[in-house]
Amino acid sequence: MDLDRFRPYLTWIALAVALLVPAFASGSLYLLTTASIALVFMIYSEAWNFLAASGQGSLGHAAFFGLGAYASALTASRFGLPPVLTVLFGGLFAAGIGLLIGLTCVRLKEWFLAMVTFGFAIIIQTLMVSQFAGISGGWDGTAAPALVPSSVPFAPYVQYYLILAVLIGVLLAFRALLRGRIGLAFAAIRENEVEARASGIDPVRYRLFAFGLSACVAGIAGALEIHQFGYVTPEVFGTDISFWPIIYSISGGLGTLAGPLVGTVAVTVLWEGLRGIGLTYARFVIVGLLLILTVIFLPNGLVSLPGRIRAWRRRREGEGD
Repeated sequence: MDLDRFRPYLTWIALAVALLVPAFASGSLYLLTTASIALVFMIYSEAWNFLAASGQGSLGHAAFFGLGAYASALTASRFGLPPVLTVLFGGLFAAGIGLLIGLTCVRLKEWFLAMVTFGFAIIIQTLMVSQFAGISGGWDGTAAPALVPSSVPFAPYVQYYLILAVLIGVLLAFRALLRGRIGLAFAAIRENEVEARASGIDPVRYRLFAFGLSACVAGIAGALEIHQFGYVTPEVFGTDISFWPIIYSISGGLGTLAGPLVGTVAVTVLWEGLRGIGLTYARFVIVGLLLILTVIFLPNGLVSLPGRIRAWRRRREGEGD
């Protein structure tokens, strides 16, 4: 079967599947909640992937994920505002902090910047359990009102579709940016910063834009997640939260819009499937092996698998002739 003929329809097929997920999960709140969380991490992974497209790296994106979560939760609970509105505030707050970090660190090389963000996430977590414990609730955390009140009919389903709408909006925005002038500037900066400067491209300005927008979307993702759980604790700044978008993006296909989506689905299905058969700790090893094998044999991620299969079939057909 030649997959190329179906390529123009893959987007619509994926959208149809996403719209039908609640029907597949009918009667299982666990499956619907898992699907909603997967959508949140798709948004989060797309944010990290957008930053990587500008030639920057982050090992502490949980800082912005968590800041957006806390900003939205505290604003909603203290002022009685609907979470649908405070989620946006959480993203803007994370973007503001991201821009401040970017102004001081955006000139650093990829992995130096990545270490700065990693350290920043640790600092923010420490402050939340010490200096800001009176506001954040310390390790006990603080309550966060539901994204969709339980009084709304079919609230879990409405919540799922709201998060899906946010994901679609993020994908459309990133697609437009990466296919336009900004995307060309990102590519030029990644390939050769000196030549990019000679061509009139200001790397600092473009990197700062990428950093701020990535932090904003990560903050929105964090806010969406905690309004599902109903509370937020400093664990939201944990190292694992910083590494998940990296795992999803690399396993799916770094630098592609589809990569974080495919990676999130593949790893989530594997992760939950292994838990379903009783593998609690062994799944960490299995997911780690999957990532290692993907990097070695599919350096362009799972999205490149159909192309690799086609190339293998052509070689086999050529050998047969």
